[in-house]
Amino acid sequence: MSENRTQVVSDYVESVFRRGREPMEPVGFTPDWEDQPSRHKTYLGVRRFPLPAGTGLPLAGAADVLLGEPPAGQGPPWTLDSLAALLRLSYGVLDRRLRVSWNQDSHVRVLYPEALWGRGTASGGGMYPLEVYWVAGPGGPLTPGVYHYSTAHHGFERLLAGDLTDEVRAACESGNGTGNGTGAGSGESDGFLVVTVRFWKNSFKYNSFCYHVVTQDAGALLGSWELIARGTGRCLTRVLWFDDERLNRLLGLETDQECALAVVPLPFGGPAGASTGPADRDGSVALIDRPSFERSARTRTFEQVEQVHRAVLADRRERPEPEAARGLVPVPPAVGEDVVLPEPLTDRLGPDVGETLRSRRTSFGSFTRSRPLGLDELGTVLAGTVSGQRYVSDVVPDDVGLTGLYVLANRVAGLPSGTYRYDGGGHRLRVVREMPLAEKLQHSYYLSNYNLEQVGAVLAISGRWRSTLDAYGSRGYRVLNSEVGAVAQTAYTAAAALGVGCGAVLGFDNIAIDEWAGLDDGDERTFLFVLLGHERADSADFDYRLV
Repeated sequence: MSENRTQVVSDYVESVFRRGREPMEPVGFTPDWEDQPSRHKTYLGVRRFPLPAGTGLPLAGAADVLLGEPPAGQGPPWTLDSLAALLRLSYGVLDRRLRVSWNQDSHVRVLYPEALWGRGTASGGGMYPLEVYWVAGPGGPLTPGVYHYSTAHHGFERLLAGDLTDEVRAACESGNGTGNGTGAGSGESDGFLVVTVRFWKNSFKYNSFCYHVVTQDAGALLGSWELIARGTGRCLTRVLWFDDERLNRLLGLETDQECALAVVPLPFGGPAGASTGPADRDGSVALIDRPSFERSARTRTFEQVEQVHRAVLADRRERPEPEAARGLVPVPPAVGEDVVLPEPLTDRLGPDVGETLRSRRTSFGSFTRSRPLGLDELGTVLAGTVSGQRYVSDVVPDDVGLTGLYVLANRVAGLPSGTYRYDGGGHRLRVVREMPLAEKLQHSYYLSNYNLEQVGAVLAISGRWRSTLDAYGSRGYRVLNSEVGAVAQTAYTAAAALGVGCGAVLGFDNIAIDEWAGLDDGDERTFLFVLLGHERADSADFDYRLV
């Protein structure tokens, strides 16, 4: 049976890779923008607790966070101020964005009901489908209970009072309900952040493509949290293997509509122990029945999303040992000349990491070829990007990366046009194939919000997806995509710190990119792409910071 579930995921991933040539069902789908869901989930009839602004906490510089060694150990206990900074700078609303760009919806953004509100973390299509819940224990600054982070208000909505932390521990320690080991760091924590995805907030636009996008969105949020935590001198742990249904019942979620994707232990320095609240011991009864506001008059589901989601949840194998990840690391090509990159431009990596996240934005159509991307600038972004592969997880060692990084150089000073594989350990590029790319890139991109001929370089994030499914089962897809999203978010942050334009895209013909990168034979494939280059100096913009 597990082989059948893995095959469902494999078929879905193949359809994602081929969608540029063979559209995914339903063909011809058009979003109903008049009936789109609210960008902010809010609960009805609950008490809301405002959080500190979260933008005044001193953080380390971007160079130290991106290029330095991660903090040793967990660091100091979390506080309300540091938690507020973690949430506000990653997923809270930071500003209104009105830049005139090539994006298809720019003309409606001047209307307040259609306003675009910027956040520190990137999201596929700007949909922001993730939700954040905080399960607080007795050591935290608020009454123990279950809280929802309201992005619209930068505050906590209390859904239930009482210490439910042992329910989260039980879900993490049982892995998938099979009783294999413990979630890394979950036993010592007196509080937990739980990241969930509300599928309709993305699928209303991306339909069957939704599952691929939202699992990368989760990784991008985890990547932001890692950067902010490092900026405060702390280290976070990602628990990616847990009993999904137990957590969903705890949070009062209907699994086919909203589901947990990650758990992050957040120690506040208080005692971790048995619950003092009304937790049911086997996790079989939902405790939260608070309704949330739904803007859409009509919601729908998509068959492929349902199939892959069910396949992942039904694969209840034991948590794999972290060392299994060492066999999944993408292998660089054995042949090809090396291009040694200049040392990173640490003196140009801008202000602290919080200010860098606040300045992060997407360069829709703003790239210009009049100023090529410098080889030293490319090397700096690459060096910062691979730091997204270093994190503490329950299923991946902190010195192992499941992703590879390829460079499609288009207009990089001193670097011939072509494809290269980045070696982070040696800080160098290995030549895969030299060839003109400007026209090829444009023809392989099937959206109209970028002129690829103007882009300096494209970073292609890859992974050995079949080997990952073989080692981890269906859940390996979520594990791999979470790192892909985190690496993309780190690339965004490195580019913002350097003052280089950036945009993450999924609208490429993956098959063509794989051929140029020499990945058309084997199980390593490209998953997500990051555009880099300098922007036009005459871009029309509007500065409307909220904090």
